[in-house]
Amino acid sequence: MDFSKKAFPIRLIILVVGLFLYAVGISLTIRANIGYAPWDVFHVGISGLSGLTIGTVSILTGVSIVILNAFFKEKIGIGTIANAVLIGFMMDLIMPFIPRGTSYFVGVPMLLGGLFIIGFATVFYIAAGLGSGPRDGLMIVLVKLTKKDIALVRNAMEFTVTVLGYFLGGQVGLGTLLTFLSIGYFVKFAFKITKFDVNAIEHDYLDMNFLKGLMKAVEKV
Repeated sequence: MDFSKKAFPIRLIILVVGLFLYAVGISLTIRANIGYAPWDVFHVGISGLSGLTIGTVSILTGVSIVILNAFFKEKIGIGTIANAVLIGFMMDLIMPFIPRGTSYFVGVPMLLGGLFIIGFATVFYIAAGLGSGPRDGLMIVLVKLTKKDIALVRNAMEFTVTVLGYFLGGQVGLGTLLTFLSIGYFVKFAFKITKFDVNAIEHDYLDMNFLKGLMKAVEKV
């Protein structure tokens, strides 16, 4: 499943499908109400203090990270920007339609269902080949700055936003732990089911060559 060499409109559709699935999956994990994923602990914490919607906080966080990444000359693609903006926007549209979990009996299946969807969202998003997500870019920036192992940096990022989010009022619980321990397996399962080879994807980033190619594609439409 590799769309990175397909026509740009097709790749854009695949990207949006992936972002929509992300929004559905994340919304389910939040509405499960048994503890949020690390970044969502942070988003919900700020949302509670500021009065902004969770989606709006997600957008502001994502855009801020994109700007920071650009400052450190990290590559940015259309997918990077779309990730920062569209997921939060879609979450605000989707969450009102998802009932809130009232017990672990309801919440755990909701959370696991959300993680399952996120696994396949990851396949679509990466398969479009339009750039990595803002937080992945931040991870790469921090690896370059600290010279530390990528797993250590990623875990440090997740731990930091979880702690900050907790003290801001975000919910930490069983869902936080389940997400941290199992999200990698859900993504791996989705890769296996779709026979997806992440190493075969060639990402396009926002440089002059990409923009020239985009203009040619638009002219043909």
